[in-house]
Amino acid sequence: MTVRPGLMALALALGTSPAAAQTMRPFATFRQMHGETRLGARLEYAAGSLRIAPGQPAELYRMDLSYDEDRFVPLSDFDVTRGSVLLGLRAAGDAGVRVVSRNQLQQVASVAFSPRVDLALDLMLGAVDAAVDLGGLRVSTLDLKTGASRSVVRFSQPNLTRCRSAHFSAGAAELTVIGLGNSRCDEIEFEGGVGRVTLDFSGSGTSSARVQVKMAVGELTLRLPRNAGVRIAMDRFLSRFAPAGLVLRGNEFVSPGYDRSQRKLDLDLTTAMGGVNVEWVE
Repeated sequence: MTVRPGLMALALALGTSPAAAQTMRPFATFRQMHGETRLGARLEYAAGSLRIAPGQPAELYRMDLSYDEDRFVPLSDFDVTRGSVLLGLRAAGDAGVRVVSRNQLQQVASVAFSPRVDLALDLMLGAVDAAVDLGGLRVSTLDLKTGASRSVVRFSQPNLTRCRSAHFSAGAAELTVIGLGNSRCDEIEFEGGVGRVTLDFSGSGTSSARVQVKMAVGELTLRLPRNAGVRIAMDRFLSRFAPAGLVLRGNEFVSPGYDRSQRKLDLDLTTAMGGVNVEWVE
C-alpha cells in the first residue's frame, strides 16, 4: 500500500526509534447463519489494507486478517441477544497508532457479510487503504468514518433492500463512492474536512434521494446521471463551481426537465473553500 505522507502526518505520530522486528500473525473468525434476519455490524480498523465484500449466504460474517501482534489486537465479539458483532483491529495499549516501519501498514484484512440479512453497517477506519463493495448485500443503513485513509466504496450491484440512510465522514482523506444509484438510500450525507471526494450517483436504481454535502477545504466531484432530475442548492457561492448541464433557477441550479423527472436527486451543498466539479454519467 502506498501511503501519502501528507495524509499520514495529520493522523499518525511517526516513531523515532529504529524499526522493531515485526511479528505478523494470522487471525480468522466467522459465524454460521442460525436463522438471523438482521445484523448490526461495527468494524473498527486502525491501519493497513481492508477489503469488504459479500460473503457466503450461509455465513453470517467472516473476517480473515494478518496483523502485527506487537502493536495491534484483533476484535471479534458477537452479541447474540442484540444480533450485533464487533470486528476489526485496534492499536494495543493506550498510546494509539505509532508507525515504526512500513511493515506495520502491510496488515491485510478481508471481511464478508451474508447477503441474506438486513445489514446495519458502521465502519471506523484509521490509516487505511480500503476497498468496500456493498453490491448485492441488504444494506439498511451505512455509517462510514475515515481518518487518514484512501477509501473506495462501491455499490457494484443494486442493494437488495431499501436503505434508509448513508452517512460518510472523512477527515484528511481521499474518498470515492461509486454507484450510489444502486444504494437505494433515501438520504445520503457527507461531511468532509480536508481531502478529495468523489460521489458517483450512477446505477440502475430509480428511487429519488436527498443528499446533503458539507465540505470545509478540498475538492468535490459529483458524477450525476443524465436520466435523473437534479437540483443543487448551495448556501455559499465562494467555491469554484462548474455547473455544466445545469441552469440557474432562483438560488438553485437544476437540470432541464427536473420537474417532470421520476427520479430526483436533491443536493444541498455547503462549501467554504475548494472546488465543486460536475460530471455527467449514463
